[in-house]
Amino acid sequence: MPNPLVECVPNFSEGRRPEVIAEIVAAIQKVSGVILLDTSSDADHNRTVVTFAGPPDAVEKAAFAGIATAARLIDLNNHRGEHPRLGATDVVPFIPLRDVTMADCVAMARRLGERVGRELDIPVYLYEAAATRPDRENLADVRRGEYEGLKEAIGTDPDRRPDFGPAALGPAGATVIGARAFLIAFNVYLNTADVEIANQIARAIRHSSGGLRYVKAMGVLVEGKAQVSMNLTHFEKTPLHRVMEMIRREAARYGVTVAFSELVGLIPGDALIDSAQWYLQLDRFEKSQVLERRLLEAAPAEAGPGIFTRAVAADTVTPGGGAVAAAAGALAAALAEMVSRLTVGKKKYADVAARMSAVADEAASLRTELLAAVDEDIAAFNALVTAYRLPKEDPVRPDAIRAAMTEATDVPLRVTRTALEVIKLAGAAATAGNLNAVTDAMAGVHMALAAVEVAALNVRINTAAMADPAAAARYNEAVLPLVSEARTLSAGLLAQAAARADLAL
Repeated sequence: MPNPLVECVPNFSEGRRPEVIAEIVAAIQKVSGVILLDTSSDADHNRTVVTFAGPPDAVEKAAFAGIATAARLIDLNNHRGEHPRLGATDVVPFIPLRDVTMADCVAMARRLGERVGRELDIPVYLYEAAATRPDRENLADVRRGEYEGLKEAIGTDPDRRPDFGPAALGPAGATVIGARAFLIAFNVYLNTADVEIANQIARAIRHSSGGLRYVKAMGVLVEGKAQVSMNLTHFEKTPLHRVMEMIRREAARYGVTVAFSELVGLIPGDALIDSAQWYLQLDRFEKSQVLERRLLEAAPAEAGPGIFTRAVAADTVTPGGGAVAAAAGALAAALAEMVSRLTVGKKKYADVAARMSAVADEAASLRTELLAAVDEDIAAFNALVTAYRLPKEDPVRPDAIRAAMTEATDVPLRVTRTALEVIKLAGAAATAGNLNAVTDAMAGVHMALAAVEVAALNVRINTAAMADPAAAARYNEAVLPLVSEARTLSAGLLAQAAARADLAL
């Protein structure tokens, strides 16, 4: 069965304010089904690259959420950095990964572009495979003049009119959206502060000025060092090691050497293996000799629960108790849904068929909501950690912590309320549904009660850390009655179900 997977790598024009970056990332992570793969920020470039993947619909929604959040928080009139940019969300590429074609990604880019232009009033230019004109395929051509130049030209030069949205720039600037193959963002630092040397090397290696095919490059000054900043657009045809060796040779002409290099975002394993094979002269090497590859080929694919429990077990703060509570609630809803569906259509249960059908539908809705809450809880807690890590002298730190704490408490409070509703649904299935599956429905009641208890614990631990006693009191007054109701309700429902099935509790 096809399992489509798309990658999206939006670049946001902010690399110096952690609280802004955290809010953008949180908006992306809130979309159910999206997997955050990487976040890479550079203060000199004043830019953040976010990498996420998932099913096409979820990725498209998450991209819009990120663009909308960036538009609200970033003003290009106050933005300065080494990297060229047109907008708060500068560029949004979609990359096909699995069971998705480039044409599918082009359609995604065009749908997103139309929506961004219509709902956010942001000019949108389509590029690469999604470009509507040959002169807009190359991102550098679209970005010509940057925000300041486009601000003057967009309303007067027909060639600069956007594909979607208004022919005028607001504080969020313009956004370039497209579809392309995988790209490696690769930077090489030189042991000199002379940025002109980096510029000369960039001219020598980039394709547009006679250098290597599939290489885009420019020279910039970052942290006191000259940097050759590159995008490698086809690593199979122009491999990483070839680029690196050409930079070394060009640098030697100017009496400098490579200090170090860095990746921005992610890189395919094959790109590194190809370079290792070349440098080590492993002429007879086969990629199947890599231990991890052989293990993956030999071992069965790990199921979703295995991946989640492994993530919980890792030495990271997320996913933690809040995410586990939401997952438990989703499993409880799934059990209520299962028993209800096993009831509908059975002659013996015709009198409760309509009721069980309604329970199944509502349980399916709550299951989806609770699964989304898993990601929401992770994103909210990560944002809180980011806020706490701001320098204590930073004037935005108190407000950033307050906002992050509010979101980190709102999510488990919602899970508490939703899991309470799941208790009612699982209880209905246990007391009136298919008797052959009564213990499954009872398990759903137990799981939902656990979700209530654990989510409420998260609310209470957060209120203990709140700087505003009144806000903390409001949260506690909201959550404690929910726990009390859940305990009383679940005990009664479990007793009824046990009596019905002649089970001793």
